[in-house]
Amino acid sequence: MLLPNCLPESAAMPAVLEKCKLIKTRRRLSISKAESMAKSKNTHKPVLIVAAIVIIALVAVYLYATHTPTPVVASGDTVEVYYTGMFQNGTIFNSNVGQQPLQFTVGSGQVITGFNNAVEGMTLNETRNITLSPDEAYGYANPNMIISIPLSAFGNHTVSIGMTISETSGGQQLHGIITAMNSSNAIVDFNPPLAGKTLLFSIKVVGIQTK
Repeated sequence: MLLPNCLPESAAMPAVLEKCKLIKTRRRLSISKAESMAKSKNTHKPVLIVAAIVIIALVAVYLYATHTPTPVVASGDTVEVYYTGMFQNGTIFNSNVGQQPLQFTVGSGQVITGFNNAVEGMTLNETRNITLSPDEAYGYANPNMIISIPLSAFGNHTVSIGMTISETSGGQQLHGIITAMNSSNAIVDFNPPLAGKTLLFSIKVVGIQTK
């Protein structure tokens, strides 16, 4: 026989009455426990939400930092570079490290071909070491650029071996070095001083202005 939820006390026997009270007590305890659990869940909800927001923010920052495109030098960009130029024996012939960076537009012909090609494709703050053959640098010495000039052409100026002179030819100014002399003539080499040489460069890109 099923026990009623609560019999009237006047009609209940002592044992039944006691059992009814026990059921009431258990129900109260069950309700109290359920309310406590509900309160605990409600208390933890804001904490979980804040934690989720923080995690999402950290993931977003990481993704931005690791997926932001790195600038790459392309033809038409204006770049600033530090460089050191060396001969094959390690002797430095030119460097601007510690000075103003060299600025030029890639692909404009402002620098030698090999230097220009090496910078193209580099990223900001990247350093690249290159070796350039004469074809990629200042070319080979041209015998036709070595000429004999009468000393009388220098007027009253003192002429000596190693002296640098300038000459205009076809609207272009040439710079030559006196390499030899005799009693009547001076031999002047108008080839670039680095013509015919294999050159080593260390290049660092420190600025990129996209076209």
